[in-house]
Formats: sequence, structure tokens, C-alpha cells
Amino acid sequence: MDPLVTLHVWRVPRRRVPAAFARLAVDRRRLRALPGVRFGKLLGTGTGTGFGPGDADLTRYAAVVSWADPDAAAAFDGSRLARDWARIADGSARVDLTPLVSRGRWSGVEPFAATGRRADGTILALTRARLAPRKALTFWRAVPPVARALHEAPGLLARFGVGEAPVGWQGTVSVWRSATDLTRFAYRQPEHRAVVERTPADRWYAEELFARFAVRDISGDRAVLGWQDEKENAR
Repeated sequence: MDPLVTLHVWRVPRRRVPAAFARLAVDRRRLRALPGVRFGKLLGTGTGTGFGPGDADLTRYAAVVSWADPDAAAAFDGSRLARDWARIADGSARVDLTPLVSRGRWSGVEPFAATGRRADGTILALTRARLAPRKALTFWRAVPPVARALHEAPGLLARFGVGEAPVGWQGTVSVWRSATDLTRFAYRQPEHRAVVERTPADRWYAEELFARFAVRDISGDRAVLGWQDEKENAR
């Protein structure tokens, strides 16, 4: 049986942002303690337009969970944790994923049991890095051209930033029509390629991770993911 990872995203109204902050403080440990969880992170999000500290989206929150028990994953939406988030949210989405490739570490561990396979169809990419404190400013100066290019990339269906803290823990979630579209952006788009080539020399990251997933299913409100019109992104 293929390993299973789930991405859960909640949109909350502005009047409930304080309640969401309280949930973040309480639920990070509760998430990791759920039955069947191999790895779990509760995250804030950003718009994905700048990836700097001013990019935070205080009305959207996410959880990434790697499961050892698929039955527990199926039961997540009925858990007390999920019900607590549903009570304060006015929209939510869930993405079920099979990890294909995972390189690097997150909080000192390898979080996803990647299959190493290729996959046709929709692909989700997750990047995550803990910035070296002395390198943060140069990193934030380097990424705006990449953010602009990502917004216009052919085949991009959705994208947003993720982070464990407003400063220092940077990440992105992006959903692509195909692996070909993702590869074209990652390795052939000039702005992105330039940042990739600078990374070893500039040593921006104290820890980094890149993972690629096959999308099994998307349920709920895709607008919460920042979904874009597929026809507009089929260029």
C-alpha cells in the first residue's frame, strides 16, 4: 500500500484570527499525538507573492500529516482537532497525496516515505527551509522575481506560502497540472534557476526540504487553496 500524506487547509474570517492563533498554540502537539501520525506540522500560511515576513496570510492555516495508518487518516476529519478548526473556519480543503520524491529534513527528520516513482496527472510540490539568521535579508531580496515568475508559470493550479513562524521558516506549496509543468518551472525558468544556483554558495538555509507528491484526491473548497483557472494556466 502506498504511503499517504494529507494536506488540510482552513480559511477563517478575520474576526476569528485570535481563535486561530490560540488553536495554533494548542494543536501542534495534539496533531502529533493523533493515532497513526508519523509526522505532523500545523502551519501558518502566506499569499505566496513575496515569501517574506510581510507575506503572512492571517486568515488561512494548514496542516501537513504523514500517516502510518490509512484508517486513521480517513478518520481525521472526524477528530476533535479537525472539528475545532471547522468550528472557526468558513472554508476548508483536503488534499490526499502519495509522496514520490523527498530530499532533505524537516525538524531533523525525513518526514515522507517517498516511493521514488514517476506519476502522471496533478502534482503537488512542497518546499521548506529554515533560514540561517544572517542570510535571511539576502534571501528575501533574491526571491521576489521568482514569486512573480511563479504566478505566471504555465500549468500552475494553486500556490501559497507556509511557515512555522513569521520569520525564519519559509516554505511553499504549489499544485501543478503535470510533472512536466513543474519541471519546466523548476529547472528552465531563468529567475528560479538563478536562485537555485546561488543556494550552495550563499548558504541561505540551515535546513531544507523538497518533496513532490502525486495528488490522489482534492475535497472541499479549492478556493481555499488559491485555485486558478486551469484554462488560463494551460498556456
